[in-house]
Amino acid sequence: MAKRDYYEILEISPNATEEEIKKAYRKAALKYHPDKNPGDKEAEEKFKEAAEAYSVLSDPEKRRRYDQYGHSGVGSDFGGFGGFSMEDIFSNFGSIFEDFGFGGQSTRTGRSIRKGSNLRVRVKLTLEEIAKGVEKKIRVNKFIKCHTCGGSGAKDGKKTTCPKCNGSGYTVRVMNTILGQMQTRTTCPYCGGEGRVVTDSCNTCKGSGVVKGEEVIAVNIPAGVMNGMQLSLSGKGNAAERGGIPGDLIVVIEEEEHPELKRDGNNLLYEHTLTFPEAVSGTSIEVPTIEGRAKVKIEPGTQPGKILRLRGKGLPDINYGTRGDLLVYINVWVPKVVSKEEAALVEQLNRLKNIKPSYSEKEKNFFSKIRDLFH
Repeated sequence: MAKRDYYEILEISPNATEEEIKKAYRKAALKYHPDKNPGDKEAEEKFKEAAEAYSVLSDPEKRRRYDQYGHSGVGSDFGGFGGFSMEDIFSNFGSIFEDFGFGGQSTRTGRSIRKGSNLRVRVKLTLEEIAKGVEKKIRVNKFIKCHTCGGSGAKDGKKTTCPKCNGSGYTVRVMNTILGQMQTRTTCPYCGGEGRVVTDSCNTCKGSGVVKGEEVIAVNIPAGVMNGMQLSLSGKGNAAERGGIPGDLIVVIEEEEHPELKRDGNNLLYEHTLTFPEAVSGTSIEVPTIEGRAKVKIEPGTQPGKILRLRGKGLPDINYGTRGDLLVYINVWVPKVVSKEEAALVEQLNRLKNIKPSYSEKEKNFFSKIRDLFH
């Protein structure tokens, strides 16, 4: 099932300002909030859908890529909240709900949820791989969840309630001012806002819940990606300490240079140089394409700078799947130094009058002699 347009989800225009995006998300989140729609699976999905749209449109770089490339620009099977729980959403956008009068898993408890750091890797692709799309398996060195304690950091896998904040994850400080008493709430420094502490640390990870390791990650790269494009794999970054949310893996596309073809958007460019006799009398040439080599007929009298278009021999558009073209730019090589015999034939050519696209038998024989000399 195709994803809906993010602007449509939040009911805003593509020119919406940052503040308008935030207001639209607040409105959608309030409408479909799980506290307001208990047990309603459809509302829950729309709540997650709105969060996904906001995660992209509220980020200037992600929004730029989305505007340019659509869902593929921010990752079709990457990004998004498909693998996130409600707690993940509240953790990332908890401040959005502060004025609602209700919260969710993280705002009700007040606990802070840790998130692992993002990782960035570069993946090199050939034009052939870009044309068809490809699955790449990447070996990533990163922090992974400790298998001994299951990521909790505790030796027996259990934690106790924080004695400083009594499990709330925050501490309250009351100050007397000229305007009366004022309360400030800050993250508990003892448990880091988690509400629970490790009393007996895991021997393997020393209580952090993470260890250094590696993971082989399969990345499905869609056809038509461009150099510099970034794809985000949610939850494939560094593991967070003591059972938090893993970070993301950012895959940056790096396009390898092709030995013969140049890329211009979805079109491919190729430059071919004809000899003077070939340009005059016509010939047949082979040009490289993504699928192999193709024969192209050169008409008699082809001029320098002429561009031949091979339709559909370019790269697919990442959003629509339509293919670009292969453009063959024709050059004509003129020798700087010629022999006496070559010079005599060229002079004879200059004396011929009224040369037309349709050549006489005498003219064809003459050009054949020239071709033989230059080959």
